Amino acid sequence: MKKQTIAIGSDHAAINEKQAVIEFLKSKSVIVIDEGAYDSNSVDYPDYALKVCKSVNDKKADLGILICGTGIGMSMAANKIKGIRCALVGDTFSARMTKEHNNANVLALGARVLGLGLMLDIVDIFVSTEYSNDPRHQKRVDKVMGLEK
Repeated sequence: MKKQTIAIGSDHAAINEKQAVIEFLKSKSVIVIDEGAYDSNSVDYPDYALKVCKSVNDKKADLGILICGTGIGMSMAANKIKGIRCALVGDTFSARMTKEHNNANVLALGARVLGLGLMLDIVDIFVSTEYSNDPRHQKRVDKVMGLEK
């Protein structure tokens, strides 16, 4: 895994999973920016999606990871932010493909949907997989990003 900076955020439903992902990333020598939440008091997931995506867009982080109960709310919020390509992922194949083919810059995960072992495998693959730079895929990524206009 190359040296990267990852911004991570969660809502109250995923505090423990977020902490486990942070520890896992640090064990791989990844620099982690913890954007919160920091305890189990009820919070609104869009606030944390915005913080993580802002870190990615401002180039403070190479990638972002968002975790909530299902990952659905976080992914919906993140994809409203210009410049973000967020994928809600629940398996390792999709984790690889979303980086290789779609050049996703944010990963969304569901704490109540995935076991921790699978979640860490998905994170590992997402963070370590490189974009293919295949012109076929770049054309499609460009079209997706063009939808923001």
